[in-house]
Amino acid sequence: MSLLSIERRGAVALVTLQRPEKRNALSIELRVELADAFGRLSEDEEIGCVTLTGAGPAFCAGMDVTQFGGDREHKRRLVETSTIAFEAVGRCSRPVLAAVNGPAVAGGFALALLCDLRIASSRASFGFPELPRGIPPSYAAARAALPAAIAQDLCLTGRMLAADDALRLGVVREVVAEDVVEAGIALAERVAGLPRDAVLETKRRALLERDHHWSFLFDDERRMFARTLLGDESA
Repeated sequence: MSLLSIERRGAVALVTLQRPEKRNALSIELRVELADAFGRLSEDEEIGCVTLTGAGPAFCAGMDVTQFGGDREHKRRLVETSTIAFEAVGRCSRPVLAAVNGPAVAGGFALALLCDLRIASSRASFGFPELPRGIPPSYAAARAALPAAIAQDLCLTGRMLAADDALRLGVVREVVAEDVVEAGIALAERVAGLPRDAVLETKRRALLERDHHWSFLFDDERRMFARTLLGDESA
């Protein structure tokens, strides 16, 4: 059974994480599906914008920590699938909008930050609660989307943001009281309805800026994650 769904609404693709019983935690299998889906959508000339959301009450609870451990080959798979999934979303050539329907925490918060636009349900929350457990959050994703002071605050304190706090700090562009997915699709349709070549060129420049300013941070985080799981042989 697929762990995500893709629904086409004209020039908009609605991608929904489908592990509600696990708060849409990113298992190896889901990360593979996410990477494949965004890889295909990135090359789909009929798609003008992608909306990403989660099934059930949560957007995404981050990495599925129940899969951590195992033998070296399994750990290597953890590293590889993490890289391809987050890169596929972050490097999608189409604009990506996160319709955050509930908690977006840890790697789920990083996933939302890798999207170009974010809107939130009034029930949404954001943060890096893994920090108190000794796991460094994704400063690269935070810094690529947020001013330094806010990124440092969230990454160094592990504090959680309610939806209204996220709006005040600029983490999201709006908070929706009703159906955040339909609101996300409406905004995505607005983006997709603009001159396509101009939108894609703007997205290309946004990706170029991120690579120029923040690629070293993303590269360093990937190396450290691999080293943590695989040791010095990861290089």
